[in-house]
Amino acid sequence: MKHLILGNGPAGVVAAETLRKAAPRDEIVMVGSEDEPSYSRMAIPYLLEGNIDESGTWLRKTPDHFDRLGVRQLRGRAVAVDTQQGKVLFADGHFETYDRLLVATGSHPVRPPIPGVDLPEVQTCWTLADARAIASHAKPGARVLQLGAGFIGCIIMEALAKRGVSLTVVEMGDRMVPRMMTPKAGGMIKRWVEEKGIRVVTSAGVERIERGDAPLLVSLSTGDKLPCDLVIVAAGVAPNVAFLDATPVHVAKGVLVDARMETSVPGIFAAGDVAEAPDLFTGAHLVSAIQPNAADQARVAAINMAGGNGRMPGVLAINVLDTLGLISTSFGQWWGDPEGQGVEQVDEAAFRYLSLQFKGDVLIGATSIGMTQHVGALRGLIQGRLRLGAWKDHLLEAPQRFFEAYLAATQPDATARRHPVAAFA
Repeated sequence: MKHLILGNGPAGVVAAETLRKAAPRDEIVMVGSEDEPSYSRMAIPYLLEGNIDESGTWLRKTPDHFDRLGVRQLRGRAVAVDTQQGKVLFADGHFETYDRLLVATGSHPVRPPIPGVDLPEVQTCWTLADARAIASHAKPGARVLQLGAGFIGCIIMEALAKRGVSLTVVEMGDRMVPRMMTPKAGGMIKRWVEEKGIRVVTSAGVERIERGDAPLLVSLSTGDKLPCDLVIVAAGVAPNVAFLDATPVHVAKGVLVDARMETSVPGIFAAGDVAEAPDLFTGAHLVSAIQPNAADQARVAAINMAGGNGRMPGVLAINVLDTLGLISTSFGQWWGDPEGQGVEQVDEAAFRYLSLQFKGDVLIGATSIGMTQHVGALRGLIQGRLRLGAWKDHLLEAPQRFFEAYLAATQPDATARRHPVAAFA
């Protein structure tokens, strides 16, 4: 049996290792599109901060790791798949056959159609090559404009701040991190960031980037014109699926998969940022582009590629963000349900916030700011779809007691009052 893995990021690496354990004698080929060792994109901000060198981004630290596993590595970019013949065409013209195929091609940064977005001083922050280019421009005191204040944008923003640049962040949404934070929570993060000396402009976009004395002049939809030395585009990512266009593999935003991580074509699987899998609560397909999810999906896909019977219980949105020292989290359907109930608890002065969202007596979503103790219990309640019973009404009155509710749901014989939580004390 020959297993072909397209992608050597976290999903591809975990899949290759899982396959080797499950199928010791099978042939495994892992293909990466960059001329780099397998590395984590999430480590790039730490590289920009100077906390690690490039080897610190590598997913596996020993150079012969995959050789010892008997995993053959190739460099190439897939451009077409022949599902009838079981082979993949690469950009350099060569074919690679397969018996089982894993699509773990990840995603690419979106460049909005803005005049001047292709100038050399306009960078994305997605690859090691991007990081090298940013480091060459983002010197202390450099004027930097960042387009986008989503999850990835906030991580990049912190790295830039630590490099000592003069930073302006522009976000089209009405708040920071709009796809993981409620309006109140996103507004609190914005205020925190501004108090740290970073200018944040929300409900605005970049209309034009042109040569100027700086060397760039950036025009905003607000009418502002900002001189910049560097522009970083962090406007989101899109799955790498173009090479599947002429195939019967069903693609929406990403590659549609079932609980086995198998696509509409038997023998072809997908995992990671490129996969669109069923949501834990609704069953609707969504892309959850986080590294732990990529690893879980890769393990399930690999087990099934080797003839096993692995299943994902459903994708749970999990976001944990450190924004200049302010910790924020969101889990599940943090935005709530039209037929459900919710509660918010806010302490503006202390930058503390908690939102719980329910459907029936089940917690389906949560958002927090400034809390680190016991937040894993929120994930546990949501992921376990635990019935809260009378505790649901208690939490609507006192949401900070969620850890007691978790203990009551998982350890019914425990006395919850012995475990008080004073998250807002």
